[in-house]
Amino acid sequence: MCGILGTLNYNNAADAERIAAMRDTMPYRGPDDNGLWISGDKYCALAHLRLSILDPTPAGHQPRIEQSGRFVISYNGEVYNYIEIRAELEEKGYTFETGTDTEVILQAYVEYGVECLHKFNGMFAIAIWDNQTQELFLARDRVGIKPVYYYHNDDELIFASETKAILKGLDALPGLNIELIDDYMSFGYIPGENTLHQGIKRLMPGHYAIVKNKQMSITQWWDLKFDNTQDKGFDYYLNESKRLLESAIDLRLRSDVPLGIFLSGGIDSSAVVGLLADKVKEPLKTFSIAYDFGKNFDETQYARMVSEKFGTDHHELKITPQQFADFIPEYIHLMDEPVTEAAAISLFFVSKLAKEKVTVALSGEGSDEIFAGYDLYQYMNVLEKYRGVVGQTGSEFFAGISNKVLGKSHKVSKYLNMATQPIEQRYKGMSTYPDASKEALYRQDFKQELDSAKERTSHGQFSKQLFKNMEGQDQLNKMLYFDTKTWLVDDLLIKADRMSMATSVELRVPFLDYRLVEFAAQIPSKHKIKKGEGKYPLKKMMEGILPNEIIYRKKMGFPTPLKLMFQNELKDYAKDLLLSDNTKLHQFFKVERIQQLITEHNANKYDHHKTLWQLVVLEEWLRKNS
Repeated sequence: MCGILGTLNYNNAADAERIAAMRDTMPYRGPDDNGLWISGDKYCALAHLRLSILDPTPAGHQPRIEQSGRFVISYNGEVYNYIEIRAELEEKGYTFETGTDTEVILQAYVEYGVECLHKFNGMFAIAIWDNQTQELFLARDRVGIKPVYYYHNDDELIFASETKAILKGLDALPGLNIELIDDYMSFGYIPGENTLHQGIKRLMPGHYAIVKNKQMSITQWWDLKFDNTQDKGFDYYLNESKRLLESAIDLRLRSDVPLGIFLSGGIDSSAVVGLLADKVKEPLKTFSIAYDFGKNFDETQYARMVSEKFGTDHHELKITPQQFADFIPEYIHLMDEPVTEAAAISLFFVSKLAKEKVTVALSGEGSDEIFAGYDLYQYMNVLEKYRGVVGQTGSEFFAGISNKVLGKSHKVSKYLNMATQPIEQRYKGMSTYPDASKEALYRQDFKQELDSAKERTSHGQFSKQLFKNMEGQDQLNKMLYFDTKTWLVDDLLIKADRMSMATSVELRVPFLDYRLVEFAAQIPSKHKIKKGEGKYPLKKMMEGILPNEIIYRKKMGFPTPLKLMFQNELKDYAKDLLLSDNTKLHQFFKVERIQQLITEHNANKYDHHKTLWQLVVLEEWLRKNS
């Protein structure tokens, strides 16, 4: 697990001092070693930060030059099946100097070209320079576990693991993509390839880029395919899912450094512990976190239950609301992008706790997206049934109620608003904010600016294309595909990458092994949600392994007491940040509406904590990045 950076310099020679300064904006990604390589003509520069996992000797130094001198690689991530690929290459006559997967990836590219990607099982961001063809190959793993950002203009290409490294190399901060503030207010993050900074883009999951002669061509090399046309029976899907999950866990044990598990006490992380406990000689090291704010924000009793059952070496940490409050500015700095994922701060602290004992940790991310674990999926199915019964008149009725409850209940208003629209319009993922809530905040001139910006761009096309890709599929599959391409990658996985790497911990996610992801997409929807239970295959496979109290309890997932904190520890902070004379949000949002949200929340009249947190994150980000 590492950090990568590179440039192609079209008009000027690469500057080693500049490249090193850009690389060193993210030192936590590679505390064990760093490297910098510049081509003889100073056209291409590659840099690297190393967190040693496999072959932690100096032999694993990057950027690595291939034996002939033609190819050079800078790579972040893990290709877990590197041993099998290495054996295949050795049969073809290749020899190896190290025990790293880096060398295997490089030799696989030499042998197979871009087709090597289909052989890799793992999480990765890969950059390979070809000295002979003057061509850069840049690739990202299937579901987007590892990030790649890039900035490309007539003068140069810059790519990196984090945007702060790119910004360090620019003469001035780029302007804002104003229309994406609306996306942020809708989702709590920004989905798709564009970021709030003009010109800085994400290389999308399952895509690779070839850059040659100043031109970049991007190709999608993987996509998730759903097919519910055949039903092989629930037992088949149950047994095969378990086999694939166990295989995914086995592969993710490959490490030359200590390994542990983030244990929330929910079924996902508990399943990893339960399936792994018998495979290791020493007790597993498990790590949990909670807020010192009462039982509603504390899952440690369930984590302890699992730890005791499997005899793990368990470690817990309780953080105070004040620690959370103090960490917010650093959270914004580390995340790079505005993402309203408060649980990310919990993840930072549990990663920091784990770093005292291990360098690699496993977690349960991805289970809900592949097995349909969120309650929202069932709510959407219920809404669709009601829409079919009540028709257009009923939609108008739902809309009227939604407007009346706006402010009183974010959740109720959200679902009532959704009931007025077909799935392609109403479904915007797991953290959707009601349109009426954001519209009430917008200044009139900002609304006009938004409309103008949207007319000039292809705004909204990304979401529309996702649903277009799923034409003919049932409603659940449409939602799962949408969330895999948006919420999972641009919220959950960015959180996982940033917060674990901020403490120099490599986070591995066995549920997102591509074999399991692809197989789960073939499970008929009726087998994923059954008897009122989402994630039904996982729950059934863990019966007899985990206590039923773990399997069938309500999901919490590192809960954060934001509602209470905005009435206490964050009260003055939020008021000063959002209502000061230099608050940047005021150019977009009505000051009087922000004041109203704060006043009503502090008086416990309405619960506005989600919107307040959204505004806090965006304001902090704007102060650092605009």
